[in-house]
Amino acid sequence: MPAHVVTLVPPHEALDYSYYLHRLADPALLRRSLGLHIHTGAALAVPVGGSRRGGYLSSRCLRCGLRLRNALKGREGFPRVRLAWPLYPGTRHLVRWGERVPASWNAAVIGRFYGYSQSAIAAYLGAPVPAGAAV
Repeated sequence: MPAHVVTLVPPHEALDYSYYLHRLADPALLRRSLGLHIHTGAALAVPVGGSRRGGYLSSRCLRCGLRLRNALKGREGFPRVRLAWPLYPGTRHLVRWGERVPASWNAAVIGRFYGYSQSAIAAYLGAPVPAGAAV
């Protein structure tokens, strides 16, 4: 496959499909997700919906980021697709969609923004997080 070409593949072929399957509060979103193959593997683009208010994919180069952005633009479940420049040298570009990420360093707040389940957030934090807790 030529470099920098984005190919749509079935969602279950994405390398991170199982990751999302076990962590999303609403795994039904996976039915509307897209597997995007570029370079050596496919990444999963999970649409917004339910408690999931945004998403992102990382890209190792600007050209790839632009191609990923263009592959998602105009598709249902992927509003406001945009390319974010790396914040620091040597880090990746991010293709984002949906609302802006909350300005918070709180992992539970960010986890809920991305639609992760309470159990996935608790496992990440290493402690239980009560549903609806103001954190």
